[in-house]
Amino acid sequence: MFSGCQLPSFSFGLPVAVYTEVSDDALAAFLLDYEIGSMVAFRGIAEGVENSNYSLRTTAGDYILTLYEKRVNPAELPWFLGLMDHLSTNGIVCPRPVHGRDGAALRQLCGRPAAITTFLPGVWPRRVRTEHCGPLGSALALLHLAGRGYEPVRRNALGPEAWPALLERSRDRADEVMRGMATEVEAACARVVAEWPSSLPVGHIHADLFPDNVFFLEGRVSGLIDFYFAATDMLAYDIGICLNAWCFESDLMFNVTKARALLRGYAAERTLSTEEKAAMPVFCQGAALRFLLTRLIDWLHTPPGALVTRKDPVEYLRRLRFHLAARNEHAYGL
Repeated sequence: MFSGCQLPSFSFGLPVAVYTEVSDDALAAFLLDYEIGSMVAFRGIAEGVENSNYSLRTTAGDYILTLYEKRVNPAELPWFLGLMDHLSTNGIVCPRPVHGRDGAALRQLCGRPAAITTFLPGVWPRRVRTEHCGPLGSALALLHLAGRGYEPVRRNALGPEAWPALLERSRDRADEVMRGMATEVEAACARVVAEWPSSLPVGHIHADLFPDNVFFLEGRVSGLIDFYFAATDMLAYDIGICLNAWCFESDLMFNVTKARALLRGYAAERTLSTEEKAAMPVFCQGAALRFLLTRLIDWLHTPPGALVTRKDPVEYLRRLRFHLAARNEHAYGL
């Protein structure tokens, strides 16, 4: 362990993503393992909830330093970093891991697994507009196509096989959030798991492509970030996640114009099969259920002072209701 590292104290709900502090001396020692020059500037990035992220400028350029906190399984980090390396090599603008003098991209800093990746310019859209959705759809399809040559696989640990167990963790207290939630979510989970598709195209998916993980610059997608929920799963499920994340307004009404733009952008790069289109409602149901369940766990079981920012699960229950009522793929502009 390098000296000069410490864990800061936190009060509940602080929007800060630096959980492990790194001193200048510890960073200087860490950088000796790389050929990216010496430190010029270094500061924490106050966004995100999973890891400690720092903006790093050296005499060679701009980078991001990430320390992986306890919610990330260290054994899976080589898969994530390898996927990012592969995608970057194949034309996807995403953070590229920087390999040290020994060829390794992953090492230890302050008792945490740590990696340096390239810096991406751009900003994520605080307010999603229709003109964001077409480029987002195209970028998602290109990601799916670029991932085909990456042979290692990672099972989606938050796929449908996991949903009943996730529900069980919060079933007894779900009605504390909203009366009748436990019964409603249990029925929805049973329905969606029973109807979940099979034998549709599979590949590597991002699985968390929310607006804060997509950078734009001058109207185009300038980068995709945060691949630490990525997995090997049905490609169209990733579209369902994006329809949930990008196409609901602040009042949680579904915007079919945004959905149509997203799907057209996707189809411009990768053609959806008839079966994938028909399965879009259940993919959207599953995506809404997955985020509802993990939000519900965090909402009910996060103790004061924990390093997790809670998000309202009811927002995803309302999304789920819309998808359950959708008769077919035409509800999404297909």
